[in-house]
Amino acid sequence: MSNSPPYVARTVVNQQQDKVFRALASQHRRAILDALRDQPLTTGTLCAQFSDLDRCTVMQHLKVLESADLIIVERRGRERWNHLNPLPIHAIHERWIGPHAKRAVAMLAKLKQDLETA
Repeated sequence: MSNSPPYVARTVVNQQQDKVFRALASQHRRAILDALRDQPLTTGTLCAQFSDLDRCTVMQHLKVLESADLIIVERRGRERWNHLNPLPIHAIHERWIGPHAKRAVAMLAKLKQDLETA
Protein backbone atom coordinates (compact mmCIF):
# COMPACT_ATOMS: atom_id res chain seq x y z
CA MET A 1 0.00 0.00 0.00
CA SER A 2 1.26 3.46 -0.88
CA ASN A 3 2.32 5.89 1.83
CA SER A 4 1.19 8.86 -0.29
CA PRO A 5 -1.78 10.87 0.93
CA PRO A 6 -4.97 10.22 -1.09
CA TYR A 7 -4.96 13.71 -2.61
CA VAL A 8 -1.53 13.02 -4.16
CA ALA A 9 -2.85 9.92 -5.91
CA ARG A 10 -5.91 11.87 -7.14
CA THR A 11 -3.63 14.63 -8.43
CA VAL A 12 -1.57 12.14 -10.42
CA VAL A 13 -4.72 10.58 -11.89
CA ASN A 14 -6.15 14.02 -12.74
CA GLN A 15 -2.88 15.08 -14.39
CA GLN A 16 -2.88 11.90 -16.50
CA GLN A 17 -6.51 12.44 -17.51
CA ASP A 18 -5.67 16.04 -18.44
CA LYS A 19 -2.96 14.69 -20.75
CA VAL A 20 -5.46 12.31 -22.33
CA PHE A 21 -8.04 15.06 -22.89
CA ARG A 22 -5.38 17.37 -24.37
CA ALA A 23 -4.16 14.61 -26.67
CA LEU A 24 -7.71 13.84 -27.81
CA ALA A 25 -8.39 17.53 -28.51
CA SER A 26 -6.54 17.33 -31.84
CA GLN A 27 -8.39 15.95 -34.84
CA HIS A 28 -5.08 14.65 -36.25
CA ARG A 29 -4.28 12.72 -33.08
CA ARG A 30 -7.79 11.24 -33.00
CA ALA A 31 -7.34 10.20 -36.63
CA ILE A 32 -4.00 8.56 -35.76
CA LEU A 33 -5.70 6.63 -32.94
CA ASP A 34 -8.44 5.58 -35.39
CA ALA A 35 -5.75 4.30 -37.76
CA LEU A 36 -4.24 2.25 -34.93
CA ARG A 37 -7.58 0.81 -33.79
CA ASP A 38 -7.34 -2.48 -35.71
CA GLN A 39 -3.60 -3.03 -35.83
CA PRO A 40 -0.27 -1.52 -34.84
CA LEU A 41 1.42 0.52 -37.56
CA THR A 42 4.93 1.73 -38.14
CA THR A 43 5.66 5.43 -37.99
CA GLY A 44 6.50 5.32 -41.70
CA THR A 45 3.09 3.85 -42.51
CA LEU A 46 1.37 6.53 -40.43
CA CYS A 47 3.37 9.25 -42.19
CA ALA A 48 2.24 7.84 -45.54
CA GLN A 49 -1.40 7.73 -44.39
CA PHE A 50 -1.21 11.36 -43.23
CA SER A 51 0.53 12.75 -46.28
CA ASP A 52 -1.00 16.19 -45.63
CA LEU A 53 1.34 16.42 -42.61
CA ASP A 54 5.12 16.35 -42.76
CA ARG A 55 6.97 13.58 -40.94
CA CYS A 56 8.11 15.92 -38.14
CA THR A 57 4.49 16.91 -37.39
CA VAL A 58 3.35 13.27 -37.32
CA MET A 59 6.22 12.50 -34.93
CA GLN A 60 5.16 15.40 -32.68
CA HIS A 61 1.59 14.06 -32.59
CA LEU A 62 2.90 10.57 -31.75
CA LYS A 63 5.00 12.02 -28.93
CA VAL A 64 1.90 13.68 -27.41
CA LEU A 65 -0.06 10.42 -27.73
CA GLU A 66 2.78 8.47 -26.13
CA SER A 67 3.06 11.00 -23.29
CA ALA A 68 -0.68 10.57 -22.63
CA ASP A 69 -0.14 6.77 -22.63
CA LEU A 70 -2.58 6.44 -25.55
CA ILE A 71 -0.01 4.59 -27.64
CA ILE A 72 2.70 2.14 -26.73
CA VAL A 73 5.83 2.23 -28.86
CA GLU A 74 7.73 -0.93 -29.70
CA ARG A 75 11.06 -0.71 -31.49
CA ARG A 76 11.93 -3.55 -33.85
CA GLY A 77 15.30 -2.89 -35.40
CA ARG A 78 15.00 0.39 -37.27
CA GLU A 79 11.21 0.37 -37.20
CA ARG A 80 9.03 2.00 -34.59
CA TRP A 81 5.69 0.20 -34.17
CA ASN A 82 2.86 2.17 -32.61
CA HIS A 83 0.20 0.23 -30.70
CA LEU A 84 -3.09 1.69 -29.48
CA ASN A 85 -3.44 1.57 -25.69
CA PRO A 86 -7.21 1.68 -25.04
CA LEU A 87 -6.93 1.70 -21.23
CA PRO A 88 -6.77 5.52 -20.75
CA ILE A 89 -9.80 5.94 -23.01
CA HIS A 90 -11.63 3.25 -21.04
CA ALA A 91 -10.80 5.05 -17.80
CA ILE A 92 -12.22 8.29 -19.22
CA HIS A 93 -15.34 6.40 -20.28
CA GLU A 94 -15.77 4.87 -16.83
CA ARG A 95 -15.30 8.23 -15.11
CA TRP A 96 -17.15 10.61 -17.42
CA ILE A 97 -19.40 8.81 -19.90
CA GLY A 98 -20.63 5.65 -18.18
CA PRO A 99 -22.31 7.31 -15.17
CA HIS A 100 -24.02 9.92 -17.35
CA ALA A 101 -25.22 7.34 -19.86
CA LYS A 102 -26.52 5.13 -17.05
CA ARG A 103 -28.52 8.04 -15.64
CA ALA A 104 -29.91 8.93 -19.08
CA VAL A 105 -31.01 5.34 -19.73
CA ALA A 106 -32.69 5.20 -16.32
CA MET A 107 -34.56 8.44 -17.09
CA LEU A 108 -35.70 7.07 -20.48
CA ALA A 109 -36.84 3.80 -18.86
CA LYS A 110 -38.85 5.75 -16.28
CA LEU A 111 -40.39 7.93 -19.00
CA LYS A 112 -41.34 4.81 -20.98
CA GLN A 113 -42.87 3.23 -17.90
CA ASP A 114 -44.79 6.43 -17.07
CA LEU A 115 -46.12 6.66 -20.64
CA GLU A 116 -47.18 3.02 -20.68
CA THR A 117 -49.03 3.31 -17.38
CA ALA A 118 -50.75 6.60 -18.24
